[in-house]
Amino acid sequence: MSHEYYRRGRNWFTAIGVLFCIMGGIVLIQQLLIWGIDFVEDFLFNAEFTNEKVSVAMIGFGLFMIALGFRKNEQKR
Repeated sequence: MSHEYYRRGRNWFTAIGVLFCIMGGIVLIQQLLIWGIDFVEDFLFNAEFTNEKVSVAMIGFGLFMIALGFRKNEQKR
């Protein structure tokens, strides 16, 4: 493969970002299946530090890592 082709997004930033998004999504789906949407909304919007807020933060951090993975990298010559 020549030096002109850069595999954008195929690096560890993207992999870690996808991992965080999947893990946060699994926890949110699990909580929705167990408790239902009304309780999850209550847990998400109350003043306490809850598992649902951590899951949303994990998804946000995952999206940030994916965005970092798709930035343009300049190769050194």
